[in-house]
Amino acid sequence: MPRAKRGFKARRRRNRILKLAKGFHSARSRLFAYAKEVVMKAGVYAYAHRKLRKRDFRRLWIARINAGARQNGTTYSRLMHSLKQANVGLDRKILADLAVSDAKTFGELVKSTAK
Repeated sequence: MPRAKRGFKARRRRNRILKLAKGFHSARSRLFAYAKEVVMKAGVYAYAHRKLRKRDFRRLWIARINAGARQNGTTYSRLMHSLKQANVGLDRKILADLAVSDAKTFGELVKSTAK
């Protein structure tokens, strides 16, 4: 029986993991056993934080809309209610961008939907 050295396949598998660990500190980027652990953990964190990023951005948008609304004499909840009643189809991302970058237009939008 010929001897199987597993050279190419094993090296390709190890190099794939070490390439993913590039930029990690010390042995974490150089030794396969450590690199394998930290790459797996990084993948877990990446998966979880893709979900959390959506929550974080929604919180940020709400905070910005609330700040803009309060500058125009109303609150976030009253503004969102009046926008829904007026059938304004702008989402929170767009409203937050308006509140930050174009306060005048945001103020006119608040005034137009106020009761």
